[in-house]
Amino acid sequence: MSDSWPRRRLLAILRGATEPLDAQELARITGQHVTTVRFHLDVLTRESLVRQFQQPPRGRGRPRIGYRAVQRSVGYQELAQVLADHLGPDPITRSAAAVAAGRAWGARMDIGTHPVETLADARDITMSLMSELGFAPEKDPVGETAEHVQINLTACPLRELARSHSEVVCGVHMGLMREVLERNGARGRVDVRLHPFVEPELCTARLELTLGAENSAQASGAPVTGEQPVIAPSGPRIPPQLRDTDADVFEQPAQQR
Repeated sequence: MSDSWPRRRLLAILRGATEPLDAQELARITGQHVTTVRFHLDVLTRESLVRQFQQPPRGRGRPRIGYRAVQRSVGYQELAQVLADHLGPDPITRSAAAVAAGRAWGARMDIGTHPVETLADARDITMSLMSELGFAPEKDPVGETAEHVQINLTACPLRELARSHSEVVCGVHMGLMREVLERNGARGRVDVRLHPFVEPELCTARLELTLGAENSAQASGAPVTGEQPVIAPSGPRIPPQLRDTDADVFEQPAQQR
């Protein structure tokens, strides 16, 4: 599929739908003009990623054209298992390689322009990204403060592999999230961590404002120079900081610690 953010979003919606959806319904869901939606649907149809179905009209008129995602039977699970087994001899090496792969993936994506100015912006971009990848993300208001937000990932396309190779599967997704956020201006401003299997079928992504020299200086009473955080109506405006490293990719599940 051509690497287009709107088409990936349409495809993800259709994959999660229980019945065919027409262009009008998809336009309402995505907020795009119906003509734009039809253009992307035509591309997806030509690439054999979606299939058309004739549906009864609403009231009088011609039958509607519904669309459903084509379900492919591809051995991604087996391929991922092979890759996981060959990324390195130990979890730390495999984790570093997986993060690098996730970043490379994120660098190739056509993500559009979604400037990250607040923590809420970072959360919304991450929610959209993980939704399109099939993770069925949900906001967790209980785990949300002015400094951090939490996103519950209620589904994972590679869940079974992640149980045995979380350093690989979660490392790739971690690198992807970090790269996408950084490309939109969050470099060194938002720290992303993944907590696999906090419950048997649930993982969480935690986004935190990076606290660096400015906040440390404020805490000690020392004079502070440079731009300071500004509280915005949609959340705290993010102070610029030096980029954190990828040394700690994610919080491993308890059984692996």
